[in-house]
This record gives sequence, structure tokens and C-alpha cells, in this order.
Amino acid sequence: MMRLPTRFIYILCFGLIITGCEQPQTPIRLGTNVWPGYEPLYLAQEIGQLDSRKIRMVGYPSASEVIRAFRNRSLEAASLTLDEALSLLDKNMPIKIILVHDISHGADVILARPQIEHVSGLRGRKIAVESSALGAYVITRALQKNDLSIDAVRIKHLDVNQHEAAYRAGEVDAVVTFEPFNTRLKELGAREIFSSREIPGEIVDVLVVHEDIHRTRLDDLRHLTQSWFAALDYIDAEPQKAATIMGKRLKIRGEDVLAAYQGIELPSQEQNIAMLDDGLTILNKLAEIMTEHELVSNDLELEQVLTSDALHPE
Repeated sequence: MMRLPTRFIYILCFGLIITGCEQPQTPIRLGTNVWPGYEPLYLAQEIGQLDSRKIRMVGYPSASEVIRAFRNRSLEAASLTLDEALSLLDKNMPIKIILVHDISHGADVILARPQIEHVSGLRGRKIAVESSALGAYVITRALQKNDLSIDAVRIKHLDVNQHEAAYRAGEVDAVVTFEPFNTRLKELGAREIFSSREIPGEIVDVLVVHEDIHRTRLDDLRHLTQSWFAALDYIDAEPQKAATIMGKRLKIRGEDVLAAYQGIELPSQEQNIAMLDDGLTILNKLAEIMTEHELVSNDLELEQVLTSDALHPE
């Protein structure tokens, strides 16, 4: 009598194998920090376009924490700047870039105290910079374009969510930042002295996945990209409603959300396919700049990193 349950279990398990029954897959965990260029992902969730059984959004206070979680495999996917993605490649991490979220045309900035009118005025000043490739890249390019070396300034590494408090406390003279922190700091009187308008096309946000996730979960990644483009369509059709929804998470007013998008290009599905298939023109240039300024240390293997597979129907 005691053997019956065990035998029953064996028979049940064998039956499951024969019929091909499998345990449902866990959702792909997608990590982001707070940035308007990633916000359509959360909008897609709010308007019922993103299936939480397939994709689970995970928010972090800073890009540094997103990168750390991705490297530790606490995330299967991450929204990062292209230079941050190249930094992962520099650490020999197998990744695929499957989507271009946005291209910054003024949304990434250096803000300084009102008496500092130009980048040249940063000499000897303390600047808050996030410990990420993006922060290092922006300050490096700003100084380079104004004939200053990195040794001419004092860098204070702070996560971007700490910048406002540091500025209020007088601990820093300038910050490398972006929305929604840009709006909050300007309300405190901070002056914009540099933006990504001066380095057009160099700051690009992308969706990165581990290579094995691309290989084994392509259908779910297709659902993710289609949800993204559905959200972009919603923004075009209902800009005020979309801005109100996104403003709640960003903690800024709807009009400030719309203003933020004036400095961001959101490529369409067709543009995405073209960029990824054609090799994303900025990719090699960006790798060269990062190598020149010792932001990466290795020769990067770029040929296989871009793929438009998730942008095409099955």
C-alpha cells in the first residue's frame, strides 16, 4: 500500500514527458533606470500592451545598479546607453543589442551653478558624475571639445539620484545629468552649459539582452519590441494622456515630459531595422572614442552584437 503513491508519481511524470508538458517559463526581467527614453516600456505596461507573464519590468535608481544586476544575471535584459553596452563587451560579456530606444539630441546635459557660464569655467570645480560609462563619456567629450583635460576638474562619483541633494548641499559645482533630474535642478537655478546637441548622434539608448536569452526566448523578445512600438503609437495619438501617465512615474509634470521628448528622437520600427541591419553608424565611432579616452581597454568584437531578429514577425 505504501508503494502506490510513488508508483503513481512515476506514471504521472512519465505521462508528462510523453505529452511534452513543460513548466511555464518565468518572465524575462528587464531593468531600467529613470529616463524618459525608457518610459514607453512602462507606458506599454499601463495601457495593457506588455504581458507581465512574458516581460517583468524592474526599476532601479541608477544605471550603475542596472548594469550591476545585468552582469550578475539578476536581469535577462537591460535598457542602457550604447557606451554602457560597449563597456559590457569590454568585460567579455556575450550580449545582443535588439532595439534602439532613442537618440539624445540635447536631453543629456551638464548643469552648473549660475555663475559658471561655460564648460571652461569648470576648471578646478567639483563635478558630480555617475559611476557609469555614460557619465564618463559625457564629461570626457565636453572637456575635449573645450580643450580641457580630465585632470583640470575634480570628479565626484555619485549615482544620478544623489545629484540633486549634493547640489542643494553645495557639495558640487556642476552635475552630468538628464531628465527628470534636469528639470528639478534647473528649478534650483542650475545653468545648462553643455548638452548632447553638441555631440549629435553619440548618445544612443539601446535594449540589451544576454546572448542565450536572444537564442532561446526570441518570441518573448518579439512581444517586447511590438509592445514598445505600440506605446510609441499611443504617444503619437494621445500625447497629453501619455505624458500624464509617464509623468507620474517620472515625478514631473506632463508638459515637462513632452518638453523632454523634444530632445530625444524615438526611431520607428522601420528605422530600427535599418540601423541594426546597417551596423548602426555611430557604433564604430563610439568604440574609437572610448578606446582613445581609455573608457574601454580591449579591442571590441562588434560584428555580431547587433541584430534585428526581434523586430521581425515570426
